[in-house]
Amino acid sequence: MWHEVYGRSNPGVPTVLLSSGLGGSALYWAANIPALAKYFRVIAYDQTGTGRSPATLPPDYAVADMAAEAAGLLDQLAIDKAHVIGHALGGLIGLQMAADRPALVDRLVLVNAWAKTHPHTLRCFNVRKNLLVNSGVAAYVQAQPLFLYPAAWLAERQAWLADQDAAAITHFPPTETVLRRIQAVEAFDLTQAIAGITAPAMVVAARDDVLVPCTCSITLADQLSDVRLELLDQGGHACNITDPDRFDAMVGDFLRPTLPT
Repeated sequence: MWHEVYGRSNPGVPTVLLSSGLGGSALYWAANIPALAKYFRVIAYDQTGTGRSPATLPPDYAVADMAAEAAGLLDQLAIDKAHVIGHALGGLIGLQMAADRPALVDRLVLVNAWAKTHPHTLRCFNVRKNLLVNSGVAAYVQAQPLFLYPAAWLAERQAWLADQDAAAITHFPPTETVLRRIQAVEAFDLTQAIAGITAPAMVVAARDDVLVPCTCSITLADQLSDVRLELLDQGGHACNITDPDRFDAMVGDFLRPTLPT
């Protein structure tokens, strides 16, 4: 699995694993890595079947498999404990890791994540699947930002958006891979195991997220035993990209107490 390591490497410095959403690419975190790398060892990776980690996924591929792959990457790097910052699907991966390998997860940052996939999110995924299967990759890619970013923010970045669309089309995974990853997200339901997760967590949600209702994060926070809930009025589904300074400050405040003195 392709990965890069940034930031500090001195002994005792905590590791932060960055896990992206459905797109799966480490590039998703480009705006946040510099701030994190000032204090932590930061690992960003391309999830199996995406970006620079091409693979054929089995028909029954699940979020539990993604979590096992992320844990396996930490094992490969001889890291016995890490903070996990996950966006959407990446948050599900973090939750699953905390349930399956509790000793491996120090703290969780869960960005617009959930314990069970919401009917509204399922409807959005159905729209995206129909676009991909019936209209093709370009239509799927062009629609994707509508689910990620607030309209006003997006309207001001047309050149950037065109570059993003072109890159996404060029590096788009096989259609079957994308469909199997969506299927894994649709089937996710960790509600029975949430109460057993003991890792301290910060749950971050944007009220204007049009893909995942912020009530999913509120419910998730209610189910976790050691949690801090941050509700943002604006920012959209990809709030760590639309307002990186605010996001980095919140995450830093949550994680920096774990730094060695």
